[in-house]
Amino acid sequence: MKTIKVAYWVVTGLASALFLFSAGMYFFNYEHVSSEFVKLGYPLYLIYPLAVLKIIAVIVLLTQKTSSIKDWVYSALFFDVLLAFSAHVIAKDGEQAAALIGMFLVLASFFLGKKYFTSKVEEYLK
Repeated sequence: MKTIKVAYWVVTGLASALFLFSAGMYFFNYEHVSSEFVKLGYPLYLIYPLAVLKIIAVIVLLTQKTSSIKDWVYSALFFDVLLAFSAHVIAKDGEQAAALIGMFLVLASFFLGKKYFTSKVEEYLK
């Protein structure tokens, strides 16, 4: 169980760093991000709300052990990276690698978390 715990926190930490970096770019490098959004066909009014939601998502991931809110956050983050991946593939700009990494991290964190927290509850009930 210790291995699962370490793997969960490493993967969740990396996913959190990726989404915090992304949110930071949205706030502090708006010109570049807005040009990318235009290139990918997304409206510019999504930039700041997405940045705020990514920060809130990271807070939920790092503070909630098990809750339906955390499941919704995983779902939202998965769709965020899935849509980013799709947009980059359609734009043929070759920049879909970060989205693929994000997809892997979100899925790995979700499944490792389910395994870790479920085994922790079972251990507690013994």
